[in-house]
Amino acid sequence: MKPLIRELADRALESTLAIGRYALFTGRLLAETPRALLRFRLVVGQVHNAGALSLVIIMLSGLFVGMVLGLQGFDLLERFGSEDSLGTAAALGLVKELGPVVTALLFAGRAGTALASELGLMRATDQLSAMEMMAVDPVRRVVMPRFLGGIIAMPLLAAIFSMIGIFGAQLVGVQMMGVDPGQFWSQMRGAVEHDDIMEGVIKSCVFGVACSAIAVYEGFHAMPTAEGVGRATTRTVVISSVVVLLLDYMLTAVML
Repeated sequence: MKPLIRELADRALESTLAIGRYALFTGRLLAETPRALLRFRLVVGQVHNAGALSLVIIMLSGLFVGMVLGLQGFDLLERFGSEDSLGTAAALGLVKELGPVVTALLFAGRAGTALASELGLMRATDQLSAMEMMAVDPVRRVVMPRFLGGIIAMPLLAAIFSMIGIFGAQLVGVQMMGVDPGQFWSQMRGAVEHDDIMEGVIKSCVFGVACSAIAVYEGFHAMPTAEGVGRATTRTVVISSVVVLLLDYMLTAVML
């Protein structure tokens, strides 16, 4: 039993230290944000890399998620004779939960891994070390634009996901299942309030900070080997997914 308890204690201590390192690195990034915003072109380029290049998977996923939500929502609401409320259910589910969460998971799988592997490759090829030798801070020059690009892109991607998802729910509910289009849109407009939209925006912004910080941290601190870059990429997806789901629960509990 003693070796097992000792191993569990070591794992707990290691996890605590890792959380502290993540927190310190994120705090440094947030402190550098005002100065990094002056590098406008670099930030815009990273918004394109993190956001525009993720549009296809975000739009396709949003469409299919909305269509499935329309099918499942219609089947459930039909049992209670409330098919006309399908628009309300789809909009609230997408704007408050599915939009930010699924977008963050897709972002971690597409853009997060790209950021981590890019920085890890720069570490493996000594590009970051060369910057340090030339008195150029790699955090300000390389890491910060990528971090800010992810933060800016995440709410925009979540909004696009929700809009495409609502279209998919309307496509199934109205065009296929025969829900009255007037009731679909009017009930949606009457039920979805400003606070509901702000909840989704806040969640997407928090997820953007978390996913971007994890991706750049793992890439920046990756071992300078091919295996190290692969591990950093894998850890980015796993840790980001768990953190997104944990933060989603915490934010939902606070906002309710």
